[in-house]
Amino acid sequence: MDVKKIKYLLVISSILVFSGADLYSQSLRGLVNDGVDNYNEDKFADAEVNFKKGLEKDLESFEAHFNLGDAYYKQQRYDEAIKSFQNALALAETDQQRAGVYHNVGNSLLKAEKLKESVGAYTNALKLNPKDLETKYNLSYALKQMQQQQDKQQQQDKQQQNQDQNKDNKDDKDKKDQQNKDQNKQDQDKKDQDKDDQQKQDQNKDQKQNEDQQQKQQPQPKDKMSKEEAQRILQALKNEEKDLQKKLRKHKGKAVKREKDW
Repeated sequence: MDVKKIKYLLVISSILVFSGADLYSQSLRGLVNDGVDNYNEDKFADAEVNFKKGLEKDLESFEAHFNLGDAYYKQQRYDEAIKSFQNALALAETDQQRAGVYHNVGNSLLKAEKLKESVGAYTNALKLNPKDLETKYNLSYALKQMQQQQDKQQQQDKQQQNQDQNKDNKDDKDKKDQQNKDQNKQDQDKKDQDKDDQQKQDQNKDQKQNEDQQQKQQPQPKDKMSKEEAQRILQALKNEEKDLQKKLRKHKGKAVKREKDW
């Protein structure tokens, strides 16, 4: 929607209300009319002052409340504008006046980005004045904006959901990776421990073998004699005795030369 249409959209449908009833004093009419002149000259702050002064003269002036809401609206003070329009609504005497108030409330809510509330205000205006084309146009625009806002929110929710899901998946992956890392470390620690234990066993085995080898190389005292060894020794002694006896017999066979005994 281009700038002209936006400007057209936000034009106050009921225009400023001029006070002309005879029951108002000249002072109130003058203040309201001066405020309208200020408004038409885009002097919205000055218009606000005159409309407020008019309300000091008559707090139940529909025109002063309605026009003060317009002045607030032009100054982008939408909450204050809505309050003034609501005050005017309480004092409205015709459906046309009420429809104009709801229309302007809808515009203020729309500018305040309260789309759902603005749709409600425009709907109330059309109930009172079904042929108001500006209100129909504004209602259509508000509905379109609300749909776009909902679509955007749904898209954001979907993106957030995807981000949360991705984060959960990443957390699960990180957790699983950590578990695998811990398990691998435990397995490696066990392997290292088993290796150390095996090395110690091998060292102990080598040491025992060395000790056994050294022990074999050293002469071993014989505390006890086996039966076979004793028999061999006895047989050797018998053999030696036989040899000795043979030698002795040979010596006895020869005469012994004796010296003369003089």
